[in-house]
Amino acid sequence: MKLFSSFLSSRTLIGLAGAISVVGLVPSMPAADKPTIPIIVKDTTSFYWQIVLAGARKAGQDLNVNVPELGAQSESDINGQISILENAVSGNPAAIVISPTQFAALGKPIDEAAKKVKIIGIDSAADSKAFTSFLTTDNVQGGRVAADGLAAAIAAKYGKAEGQVALITSIPGVGSLEQRKQGFKEQLAAKYPGLKLVDEKYGDGQATSGLNIMTDLITANPDLRGVFASNLIMAQGAGQAIAENKAADKIKLVGFDNDDKLVGFLKDGTIVALVVQDPYRMGYDGVKTALAASKGEKVPANVDTGANLITKENMDTPRSQELLNPKVK
Repeated sequence: MKLFSSFLSSRTLIGLAGAISVVGLVPSMPAADKPTIPIIVKDTTSFYWQIVLAGARKAGQDLNVNVPELGAQSESDINGQISILENAVSGNPAAIVISPTQFAALGKPIDEAAKKVKIIGIDSAADSKAFTSFLTTDNVQGGRVAADGLAAAIAAKYGKAEGQVALITSIPGVGSLEQRKQGFKEQLAAKYPGLKLVDEKYGDGQATSGLNIMTDLITANPDLRGVFASNLIMAQGAGQAIAENKAADKIKLVGFDNDDKLVGFLKDGTIVALVVQDPYRMGYDGVKTALAASKGEKVPANVDTGANLITKENMDTPRSQELLNPKVK
């Protein structure tokens, strides 16, 4: 694919760009007796990943751990993340927490890193068996939850869970997104035979592609009744298209993850539901687990951090508010 072939060239330059992107996020040199556990996220500019970093930062404070906050400035910067991982390993940390940007591409780099240091995975998988522990939403279940939410909204509007639906996801090959797609499609087939998936589209990691895809879907599919946008960026763009085309009454949109914009769309009915993870817990427990592993303590191989369907009707409950308005400072 053209998108990835461009990354495979100029590896050194991209890696340098990735390194530059985290300047200012790396704390000063830690005290000699204070362990260092870097956390490497997909995109330091995204609200979702800022929540993850906030959780990791709090764990560092609570556990007396130095936690450098690392990551590129786009989820599509795959080689940038690989270079950041390699640089982090060279610093001989106690352990590393990472959310791989792409399943296949990060497999071997994580295998190599794990030969020298404990690697704790969060959020998204990679093609590696070298993780000491892996903390994530059950993304297949998250896709099922999205299908249930979309079916309920369509039934509420049209009387039955039937009609045409579509799926918008982001960059191909991202483990978490492929699993959400899998769960969504499996749930449609198993529980909602009246809902027909008429299109599935990939974006490029930018909200504008979600906007353009959703606009095209509205034009090309006049009988479309529902859409699942499977990550925050695509949901932002899709929600904007629904709002601009005044299509919320006709087309029910379910998004994944949340920020102020998506919560606003939920409040005004542009989006009917959000499947919300617990990224703060991923960051906090990722560092906590990494510290335990670095000390030789036994840690669980897999931890499900949960997926929650939030609608306009339940968004004001205490648990929903905790998830929708996490502390990022």
